[in-house]
Amino acid sequence: MKITTTEIWTVVVPTIPGRASSEVYTRHDFSELPKHIIRMHTDDGYYGIGESPRGMAVEQIRAMAKRLEGLDPLRMIPQELPAQLGSLDRDNGGLGPDDRWWERDAAGPTDPAYSTFEMAIFDLLGRYYGKPAHWFLGGAVRDRVLADYWIGMQTPDDARKNTYLAVQRGFRGMKLKHTANTPIYEVCEAIWDVAGHDFALTLDPNQRFWRYTEALQVATSLVRTGGKVASFEDPMPTWNLDAYRMLRKKGVVPVCLMLGDPASIINAIKAEAVDHFNLGGNMIQFVRNAAIAHAAGIPCWHGSGNDCGIQEFANLHAAASARNCVLGSDFVGSWTREDDLVIEGLQFDEGYVVVPDRPGLGCELDMDAIENHRVQ
Repeated sequence: MKITTTEIWTVVVPTIPGRASSEVYTRHDFSELPKHIIRMHTDDGYYGIGESPRGMAVEQIRAMAKRLEGLDPLRMIPQELPAQLGSLDRDNGGLGPDDRWWERDAAGPTDPAYSTFEMAIFDLLGRYYGKPAHWFLGGAVRDRVLADYWIGMQTPDDARKNTYLAVQRGFRGMKLKHTANTPIYEVCEAIWDVAGHDFALTLDPNQRFWRYTEALQVATSLVRTGGKVASFEDPMPTWNLDAYRMLRKKGVVPVCLMLGDPASIINAIKAEAVDHFNLGGNMIQFVRNAAIAHAAGIPCWHGSGNDCGIQEFANLHAAASARNCVLGSDFVGSWTREDDLVIEGLQFDEGYVVVPDRPGLGCELDMDAIENHRVQ
């Protein structure tokens, strides 16, 4: 088997008004940044599909596709794809005794196009062997992954409207963005007024509190209302682990860090600065990062970039393969964007996402939707 060609479609899928951030807080719409959808073919009729991060230059996708031409995916070692696709050594995959790939790629590959082709290779291999993608990550440890609803920075009225949708769809918690200048107390009260105070909220200021005292005041005030705060994610700059340790020691709310490389995760654990992790990255790296947190007894969830369907299926397989991924993960594209670009999207069931057992990623491209959102 040899990889021959890769089809590439560049798409822009807008968000549904009111589903992400309220208009008063929207300086730019992240969904205006293009994504690239690929379908990678082999000479004997197999294929795999992938989705790029938003805003990536299409030239990077084309370059990786060109480098992969002629390689045999059946000779690739699934657990070492980062090293293999990083070097693309056609003789030994870059895994020779003198190649210290295990040090160089500890935090994952540096090629920005890697994740797009990683999911395509897992999809292709799954179709060939008749196995779901999580099988190549060590196997799923659960058949459903807990998920939370998600909103960006919103007014209380918009948050209230979205909470009705969340409750109707069976979600038990919600993640929301805010800053020191947004009406966070009013927004939370609007959510709890609809869903009840047991509806768990994860607050994510994206490091917009520079002072430990500000973060502590917000956390303390919200807890006094009687509402459930599941996690306080990245309230302060993530380099300031001392501030996170102090906030955690107060024991007011669980403290979370969104991290992506092993060294940062290890440092946060050593500093005793974290109760939860929000982890992202490509499929293999997520499972490896989650294993580090699991060794320290720290639960995690899978983050999101408000993606389309292919990326969310890839995230789902990774989340299902991590033993400590037990907190509500972010699978949000199906209600924030106009289309997920796949024929049959993720299946939600009372706040969980069902892990597919179909070969590969478990989804197929919706070519009509791709053509509708395609840009030149």
